[in-house]
Amino acid sequence: MPLVYHPAGHDDDLRVALEELEAGRWRTTGKLLLDTGTHWALRTSRTQVLAVAAARSDVVKVWLDEEPGNYNAQLMSARVAVERALRAHRQRHPATLEFEFRARREVLLAARHAPQDPVPWVCLVALAQIDTRQLRHEHRLAPAEPMLPSGPWGLLYEVNQRDPYNREAYHRVLQFLLALDGPQAASLAAVFDFGRWVASQRPVGSPLLLLPAYAQIEQRRRSHADPLWRRQWAHESTLDYTLNAFHDWFRKTSREQCSVADLHCLAYALWAGHQYLEAAEVFAAVDPYAAREPWASVHDRAAGPDPGEALLLRARAESYSYARSHGRRAGPHP
Repeated sequence: MPLVYHPAGHDDDLRVALEELEAGRWRTTGKLLLDTGTHWALRTSRTQVLAVAAARSDVVKVWLDEEPGNYNAQLMSARVAVERALRAHRQRHPATLEFEFRARREVLLAARHAPQDPVPWVCLVALAQIDTRQLRHEHRLAPAEPMLPSGPWGLLYEVNQRDPYNREAYHRVLQFLLALDGPQAASLAAVFDFGRWVASQRPVGSPLLLLPAYAQIEQRRRSHADPLWRRQWAHESTLDYTLNAFHDWFRKTSREQCSVADLHCLAYALWAGHQYLEAAEVFAAVDPYAAREPWASVHDRAAGPDPGEALLLRARAESYSYARSHGRRAGPHP
């Protein structure tokens, strides 16, 4: 089965809204967010994906000009501003601070308009990664957990008050820790500690059970020195976290509520840890949708134009083959 790379994954309504948005039409997005209502996890993920697409045009500005009192238009405007600020930061754009100032202003306006919505607070956590030297006070607060470094813990607290264990918020904190430089730079050990601390709280049904796996992938991304690094995934302590994510998140969550990124992260961790039956089950749930990561960061430099995709195809084929040899149904669900 050919791979399909699409940010909406199994969310058909989001796919339609993205197509309309990319064509310069915003009404489908407006209806989608209205229908999403206060399903905060879905609202967070949908606005994030929509913002990446909308940041390439002025379609949200047109929407806001036509409906200046529409909160969803205001929120999407803030989302787009944050995406542009983060993009400027990654590209080391000389006007990054101007982008950040504009984004922060729009986010705070959205937060005042709808104080119950966690998304503006998620946006503030996202902007924290631009402050790599922790110049802002809210980015260097002491954590409740002593082993963790200072960070935007107050902002994360505000998100948790509105949507406990919000996936994007915790991933943004992970990115914040990885972005720190100079004397404030967090060690990979601190990144691991954060992932394990979150997973140790056992948020059943939450993709945050995968944070230790994401932290381990970051280790691979930063160092390609160990050719036998896959063995780490079979270690008992690592495998415990992976299997917890499989049983307490994947098995307890509908396919439509799982992001393609998380499913591929879990599929990789299971395959690398030699849990082929479980990996086959995850591949069957996510197929045919593919993600560039983690495969692009963990491949073994195999020959070919896309070694990351080659590794994905190999892992999927090996998992399905193993499942079939053990009398299990292997392949995507109809």
